[in-house]
Amino acid sequence: MARDIQTLFDIEAPIVLGPFGGLSSVALTAAVSDAGGLGSFGLYGYSGDRIRETASALRAATGRPFALNLWLPTGDEVVPADADLAAARAAVAPLLAAAGVAAPPLPSAFLPSLDEQLDAVWDAAPAVLSVVFGVPAAETVAEAHRRGIRVVGTATSVAEAVALADGGVDAIVASGAEAAGHRVTFLRPAEDSLVGTFALVPQVVDAVDVPVLAAGGIADRRGVAAAFALGAAGVQVGSAFLRTRASAASDAHRDALRAAADTDTVLTRAMSGRLARGIPNRAVRAIEDADAIAPFPAQNWLTGVFRAAARDDGELISLWAGQAAGLSRSDDADEVFAELAAGLPPASR
Repeated sequence: MARDIQTLFDIEAPIVLGPFGGLSSVALTAAVSDAGGLGSFGLYGYSGDRIRETASALRAATGRPFALNLWLPTGDEVVPADADLAAARAAVAPLLAAAGVAAPPLPSAFLPSLDEQLDAVWDAAPAVLSVVFGVPAAETVAEAHRRGIRVVGTATSVAEAVALADGGVDAIVASGAEAAGHRVTFLRPAEDSLVGTFALVPQVVDAVDVPVLAAGGIADRRGVAAAFALGAAGVQVGSAFLRTRASAASDAHRDALRAAADTDTVLTRAMSGRLARGIPNRAVRAIEDADAIAPFPAQNWLTGVFRAAARDDGELISLWAGQAAGLSRSDDADEVFAELAAGLPPASR
């Protein structure tokens, strides 16, 4: 199966960079691809023009395959016209003040349309299109395949993995509850889909007939070896790469990741309106104590106002981190990749 992943993506090692919505960088994506893995770039909130510009920058930075990642709409996203943010605005008012900013008027839209993003992805022609929060439409999979683009879906349960396999994806990321960032659950409430990587991966491997990438709790060679022992064909790694100098994380975020071994992570809806794993800080505690969280993506837009202004303040930004973040020991992306590759089976090195 590992060789299948390498052939499928035309890569040398079955190591995939986790796509970071809002924290991806051209430098890190290119570094992982150049090292022989599959660099990924998260396109959350990107307009079509910005996607095209990003793809152009990636092609200038690396001649190796890379993946572009999209969030699929789940149908429960609130739109500005229907967003009642009075309570949520009051809850974040002290945080806005601490960042020295005021909440601007509501935008005409919180997010670009999926059609706009897909049109740009087709123009960009990445080696891989990866998606979260659902099963891509049959016509999307067919168009990707027509263009020679592989499609990867993400599952947090066996049922989701089966749905993705039935939907025609080429590979599946089995994302355990240990993983950083958003829980990309789409069949049941996120709180009811917190299966750990050690339990999830072998069950997904047994349930589907496409290669499975293990994600969540993997930060060094031991995690990679464990993933392959569970039947995975490859690994997707986020936090270990996020703390490197090549990522788009702020210095404050990197500092928090370096200290992660001494800090517990939490699952919270405070920062975006959807359940996500990160290191708790003043912002998370204040919003949760106020018990006034707007629906996604309104909450994400609202907190984004102070997060952008307070980029270097670790108490006011999203500190996404997985439960194994403390296992990473390097700020250099090539060193992280080499450490992970040391855990691969000999046949896939």
